[in-house]
Amino acid sequence: MLAIENVLVSDELFDEMFACDLSACKGECCVEGDAGAPLEEQEIGILEDILPQIEPYMTAEGKKAVAEMGVFDIDCEGGFATTLANEQECAFACFNKNGVALCAIEKAFDDKRISFRKPASCHLYPIRISMVGGVEALNYHRWAVCKTARENGKRLGIPVFRFLKTPLINRYGEDWYNQLEQAYELYTQQQHNNK
Repeated sequence: MLAIENVLVSDELFDEMFACDLSACKGECCVEGDAGAPLEEQEIGILEDILPQIEPYMTAEGKKAVAEMGVFDIDCEGGFATTLANEQECAFACFNKNGVALCAIEKAFDDKRISFRKPASCHLYPIRISMVGGVEALNYHRWAVCKTARENGKRLGIPVFRFLKTPLINRYGEDWYNQLEQAYELYTQQQHNNK
C-alpha cells in the first residue's frame, strides 16, 4: 500500500491489468452476486430524488423491486446496497437488444436527464473502497465474472488504475490522479531495479 494524499492505494492497482469487454462478459457484474452494488449513505438520497428520471430506463422487474423495497437494501455485511430484482440483478440494470446488461442510472446521465452518473462502487469497479483508520483505502476486487476484463487488460497492457482514470479523477481530482501516475512510474522503476 502507498499513500496519495489521504488515500491509501493497493499495489494491485498497478500490478493487475483490466479493461472491460462488454461484448464478451455481457455486463455480468450487474446481474451476478448475492447483493446489489455497494452504496454510500449519501447516494441513497440522491437515488431517491432522481428516481423519476431513471425509471423510464428500468425494466418492469426493477421498477417493481424498487416500488416494493426502495432504492437500497442491507447487504450481508450490514452495508447499503442497491435493491435486487428477481433476487439476482441490480434493480437499476437494463438490457440492450443484444442482452448486454447496462445501467439505467448511467443511461439517464448520458441522456442529460440527471447529473449523477452512477454509484461510486460501480463507477470505480473493480476498485473497492474501504475505510482504514479513518481514511479511504482503494483495493482491487477480483471476481470470476471479470475474467475477460483481466484478459483484455493484459492484452492491451492497461493497469487497473489507468482503466479507471476518469472515475478516479471525478472522485479525487486531477492533481491526485497525476500523483498516482508519478507513484506508478516510481513503482515500476523499483520493480524493474529489483529484478
